[in-house]
Amino acid sequence: MNNKETLQVINKIFNNVFNKDNQYTLDEILEKFAFDIKLPKKVYDSTTNEETWADSINNHQFITLTNMEKRNSQEGWLLPKKDIHSLEELISIWQSINYTTTERVVDSLNVSESDTIYGCENVYRSTDCSNSKNIIYCDSCGDSEYILACQRTGTSSFCIRTDDSKDCSNSYNVIWSNKISNSFFIQDCFNLYECMFCSHIANQKYCIANMPFTKEEYYHIKEQIITWILSS
Repeated sequence: MNNKETLQVINKIFNNVFNKDNQYTLDEILEKFAFDIKLPKKVYDSTTNEETWADSINNHQFITLTNMEKRNSQEGWLLPKKDIHSLEELISIWQSINYTTTERVVDSLNVSESDTIYGCENVYRSTDCSNSKNIIYCDSCGDSEYILACQRTGTSSFCIRTDDSKDCSNSYNVIWSNKISNSFFIQDCFNLYECMFCSHIANQKYCIANMPFTKEEYYHIKEQIITWILSS
């Protein structure tokens, strides 16, 4: 997914969550919303020196999945047997073939700057995600679409900064919660609609800081909160 496509997806997420167009660049989005997300790091293929992206950078030798498969089809990875005279010699041989495979993308389309992606479409700078579509700066998410800067979240859509949660939609900054929609700053809650700054409650709507408000009061305050989020 190129930068233009990525920004188009972000704009659609912003419209659903904040009812506003996105005014940030990709770098600003990364700094403001995805600053603490575990994301793939830029490294270089040790065989070609081309730029690539890796989830794990503990090893210092890398090879893209494409280049690994290319060598496998052309010459293979098996080596001829030889006598080993020392542990150092054995380790040296191992190091000659011990590359960390990068950009491991399986059964997916339009994926960029990502690693360990399975059954996804339209993915930008994400890792360990599966069966999802239109995901940006995400880690360990599945069965979701149009999510930005989310971690360990499933079956959600149009969410920004949703962590350890499921069945969320049109929401921002949700932690350890289930069935949350059109809400901001929620932690450890269940089945909330149009709530903000709430924790440890269930089956509520139009609550702010665990206090019930009228619908009119709530939406008036929500507009101020959106302005604060996008300007702070």
